[in-house]
Amino acid sequence: MKKINHFFPHFLLALYIPFWICLAFDPYDRGVWWAENIPVLLVVLGLVLTYTRFRFSNLAYFLMAFWIFWHTVGGHFTFERVPFDWTTDTFGFERNHFDRFGHFFIGFFAFPIAEFLHREKFIQNKIVLWLFALFAIMSLAATYELIEWWFVVTFGGDAGASFLGSQGDIWDAQKDILMDTLGAIGSLLLFAIGSRKK
Repeated sequence: MKKINHFFPHFLLALYIPFWICLAFDPYDRGVWWAENIPVLLVVLGLVLTYTRFRFSNLAYFLMAFWIFWHTVGGHFTFERVPFDWTTDTFGFERNHFDRFGHFFIGFFAFPIAEFLHREKFIQNKIVLWLFALFAIMSLAATYELIEWWFVVTFGGDAGASFLGSQGDIWDAQKDILMDTLGAIGSLLLFAIGSRKK
């Protein structure tokens, strides 16, 4: 069992590579696909290259995989065009909320941030550790919204609108940051529970 657990990150990567290849074919908009996939590929490459230096827990890899897989799907279809009608129809939403889930999942990265800082003994105080991880995600969320703004101003047109994905919601940026924050809080609660058991 320990051997299987040890290779869990390899298992996730083995699933992701063919998944990514399939969704790289014939995306809705190649420019948007690149814009959405570059951050995903940087994260995956970073995790692969640093694996021997620092191995996260299997739970951390599992949580990070949510966003990695989800964002790859969004890059293929563009987030507003992902077939996600069942949530819209079930809950009576006026827009496609696939992107909101994606923002919630990016908040899960607070867990590996806290795990890395704790195990490397960069931050020992638990409250400071949790706050740092939370604020790191909130800063990342705000930075991404600025990147979306830059992309729209630079490229404009359908590609800009697809990358922005606001779908007419004037509070889209604020709601996205809120979802990032809620995801971070949820993952940090998991981290706190796991820390108590040790």
